[in-house]
Amino acid sequence: MVQPCRLIDLTGSPHDRGVQYGRLAAREIAHSVGHYGAQAAALGLDASRLAHRVREYLPTLEMFDHHQVEEMRGIAAGAGVSFEQIVLVNARTELLSQLTHRKEPDGCTGVVVRPDATRDKQLIHAHNWDWKQDSAASCVILRIRGEDGPDILTFTEAGALARFGFNSRGICITANGLDSDRDYRRSGVPLALIRRKMLEQTHLALALRIAYCTPKSGSNNIIISHAPSGLVYDFECAPDETFMVEPQNGLLVHANHWLSPVALTKLKECAMADAPSTFYRQLRPREALTPKVGAITLEDVQEVMLDDFESPWSICYPPRPSSPTDATPYVTVATLIMRPNLREMQVAMLPALHKQFTRYTLETATSAPPS
Repeated sequence: MVQPCRLIDLTGSPHDRGVQYGRLAAREIAHSVGHYGAQAAALGLDASRLAHRVREYLPTLEMFDHHQVEEMRGIAAGAGVSFEQIVLVNARTELLSQLTHRKEPDGCTGVVVRPDATRDKQLIHAHNWDWKQDSAASCVILRIRGEDGPDILTFTEAGALARFGFNSRGICITANGLDSDRDYRRSGVPLALIRRKMLEQTHLALALRIAYCTPKSGSNNIIISHAPSGLVYDFECAPDETFMVEPQNGLLVHANHWLSPVALTKLKECAMADAPSTFYRQLRPREALTPKVGAITLEDVQEVMLDDFESPWSICYPPRPSSPTDATPYVTVATLIMRPNLREMQVAMLPALHKQFTRYTLETATSAPPS
């Protein structure tokens, strides 16, 4: 049976937080570093070439946020690995995809229900993260006490600064993959760093600016919700341009294809080669939840996130090869259901195999299974 993610508390300066993180999650970080290091080596990026590539990339990272670079140096020191290996974990898509000019196949389905569409008037922000099965062993939950900003609860691969989560100001984010003909032609800011910086913001406007304006290497969809106001934004991001998708009838659902009509007139949709289920993964949650608008419950959202229609090409899918020539098992690694107004995140690891959720909170109590 898969183990729940460990909850790790971090405090202090960026470097101090990094050292704590590295020490406390050394086991999981070693797993992340080993996994992506082997992948990099298979593409010809050995330790020497990785160090050279990171040196070239470092000015971009420093210019975006030098505090994040300090934290990554702290993580490396605490975990006993190289700084370059930690940069690889945080920028694995950017560094590796630029070698091949395409990213590895992934999935991901995001669902947000605005407060007025729920029974208890609490915003629900849910996400299925689809990726390599091996990564389930390296995931952690970070609870970060900010010195100069809000507290943060984030789900991430160990060694990375953030993936999905929310902060004590009610800003909540998830993201899912997109593909276009503009991808990986230039160097942009790693998505892990963009997401962490968004979660560090006290004001929604500043988080939106970071998501909308920061240059990226590849296309990506970023979903931002704001629990105090109930506002929801979806930014479909090409490397050099961003398009917005509005919620409909209190619901926002996004899979892996472009929805913005403006975007579709300007770039080429490339998702179907690697994510052929994307169209019904976007349609099925909307069709299931729309008749319940005004009375949608946490259980309703949980049910659509665990949907196994057309398995293994489903919203929640069991391990399967990514292609006939690739035996690497891909899977729904985690289902997250967040209610930031209640300061809680529920996470099920490998949910197609184990439908068991663990509850985490920004409060100081330890995580426990939901009642």
